[in-house]
This record gives sequence, C-alpha cells and structure tokens, in this order.
Amino acid sequence: MIAFEDALKIVLNSAVSTTEIEEVEMLNAIERVLAEDIISDINMPPFDKSAVDGFACRSIDFNKKIELEIIETIPAGKCPEKEISEGKCSKIMTGAMLPTGADCVVMIEDIEVNSNKIKFTKDNTAKNICYLSEDIHINDLVLSKGCFIKPQHIAVLASVGAWTLKVYSKPKVGIISTGDELVEPNVKPAISQIRNSNAWQLMAQAQKSGAFAHYEGIAADNKESTFKKISEALQKNDIVVLTGGVSMGDFDYVPEIMQEIGIKILFKSIAVQPGRPTVFGIKDDKYIFGLPGNPVSSFVQFEMLVKPLIKKLIGYQGEIVEIALPLGSDIYRKKTERKSFLPVSIRNGEVFPIDYHGSAHIHSYVFADGIIAIEKGVLSLKKGEKVNVRQL
Repeated sequence: MIAFEDALKIVLNSAVSTTEIEEVEMLNAIERVLAEDIISDINMPPFDKSAVDGFACRSIDFNKKIELEIIETIPAGKCPEKEISEGKCSKIMTGAMLPTGADCVVMIEDIEVNSNKIKFTKDNTAKNICYLSEDIHINDLVLSKGCFIKPQHIAVLASVGAWTLKVYSKPKVGIISTGDELVEPNVKPAISQIRNSNAWQLMAQAQKSGAFAHYEGIAADNKESTFKKISEALQKNDIVVLTGGVSMGDFDYVPEIMQEIGIKILFKSIAVQPGRPTVFGIKDDKYIFGLPGNPVSSFVQFEMLVKPLIKKLIGYQGEIVEIALPLGSDIYRKKTERKSFLPVSIRNGEVFPIDYHGSAHIHSYVFADGIIAIEKGVLSLKKGEKVNVRQL
C-alpha cells in the first residue's frame, strides 16, 4: 500500500499535457475551462448612469432644497438632450445615461412632483450613480486562462462581447462495471442479483467534473469479457474507469488483465478507507483506474483521484476547494491503520458526521455536504476542532 498523498501525486504527475483546444459559443462554454485570457473591449459601465429611478440634478441645488424644473425625461437607451443647470433637473430611469451638469440622482421616493416641478422631501446624501468604468476598464483582463466557467461568468463574457471563446476539449471517460451479479437499473433483480448503480454514479461524477462520460457496459466475471471491455474502451476514451474486480477474490481479474493489455500499473493499493484496492495505470496517453466495487469506495476515490486528473487535463488552474469549519460533535473511529474519508453535513457553520455503516452504505451520501479526512493513527476528533471539508 502507498499513502494517499503519494497516489494523488502519481496520478497528477502522469498528466503531462492538457487536452486539445477548441472554439465554442459562449453558452456552450458552461463547465468548460478557458484556454485564453478574456480582455474587455469596452468600459463597464460605458458611461455614467443612474442607479435608480429618480431625478438627475446638481447636488448644490439638492442641498439648498430649492424647487427644480423638469426639463426632460431620459429613458434607458436614450442619450440626454439637455444639460442640467441651476434650478433644472431631468427625470431619469435606472440604467439611463446621466445628463451633463448633473452630479447626483435623487430617488423618486424622496421627491414630491407638482406639474413640471419637483420638491425634495427627504435628506439623502447618496449620489445613486454608477460611474464610467468603475467595474471594468477597456483592455482589462476579466477572466483568466484556466478559469472553470460557471453561470456567473456568462454575464461577464456577454458584457465584453466574448460570443465565441477558446476552451480545452472535454476528455472522454469510459465507465465499465464488472460482475455477473449486476443488472441494469431498468431491470428487476432476481435472487442473488443487484442493480448496477456504480456505473451511473460514476457517469454523473464524470460529467460534473467536466468530461464526456461514455457507458461501456458490464464486464462478466471472466477474463475474456473483461479483457475485451477494457481493450475496446481504451480505443475510444482518454480515461477508463472500472468498478469492481480489483480486490483479492477468485474473479478479480482487473489488475492482471491491465498488465496483459500493456498497461503500466503505477499503484494497486492505497492506505485509505474506503478504497484501499484502487488500481491506477497508464498506456501511451491513456489513463486507467480500477476502483473497488463497493459504491462508497468508488464514489470517494473518483472524487479524490479521478476528478483531480480530469481537472488537470482540461487546463483547470484553480484548486479543489476545501473549507475549514469547526466540528459540531465528537467523531470516533474503531481503526486507525489507514487514512479515513467520512461523509459530513454542514449546519449553522459546523460540521457533523453522518450515520455511516461502511463502504456499501452509499445512501449516507444522500445527506452529505462534503467529505472530511481523518489521518492515520488518529482515533478521534473533538467538538470544536477545525476540519477541512471537501464540498460535494
């Protein structure tokens, strides 16, 4: 067995290049990684504009509390035609361009209107103006190469005219389940059978991580079927992920078959729980993971090992975020020989362990907000102690 930290280092160091670069339209860039810097072609805002519905005037007139004449109405999208001078004001809408001479906008709620004149009814020192380029200057860097594009980035891309942009292509991840006991989710299991949940769980994790997921089916518990499935998957995918067949049972052929295919195995056991019998190898520019068959083991090791590899391949330059929060209750465990990953919930800024029965208890993760690690040799963590939570 090797330490988890060593396993992660081996996986990431094996990725010596990123995927190819392609150009996509803005909305198709969601959950993709930028392969170029995005530079603004305009100032934002492009002019001084009103932040409220109200009346544009001179602050000196407002301070004097004199009655002002309304000289025009300025809707959003229209250039003002008249300049504000002493005793004058313009009715203005939110987002409309500020007229020359005005240096404040008084909210409509703070005004009394009589015919074409206004009178101030409240003291208010706010300017209520969004100033030229206060958000973005022309030629500013607005998004950096390596940014993982989320919905909040789309408004920025749209505002600077980035209709098409260069992103790293999504790696193809082939998912294989192994085991004669498996049937697909749409089949009612017979006695001694179970539904194939792992593959579809892994498919969802791959998609969420920024990859194309391809289901390669179920490999029967014999060498011929497993050999064929792995060989075919390697031809079509950048990463192949198997679940099951990696432990010490009579029908656990995966490590042996990986070697027969010519895959260089870099490790085949990690000092963690769950997920000890995790196998990783490479062949040419392909990456192969053999994950345990227990659903929690496959879920956790995908999050901890496969997901970081996908992120590196697609050019992601940020870090997978962990947040430090205090424990809301004590945590105890029975064995300390290996590093443990446990599901937790977050409530009112504190971390609480979830009722967890072991690596087959995938239902526990329905209630999980994240995963924490307990290091080798540590028997317990006390309430109030800070732990790093990897959010799911």
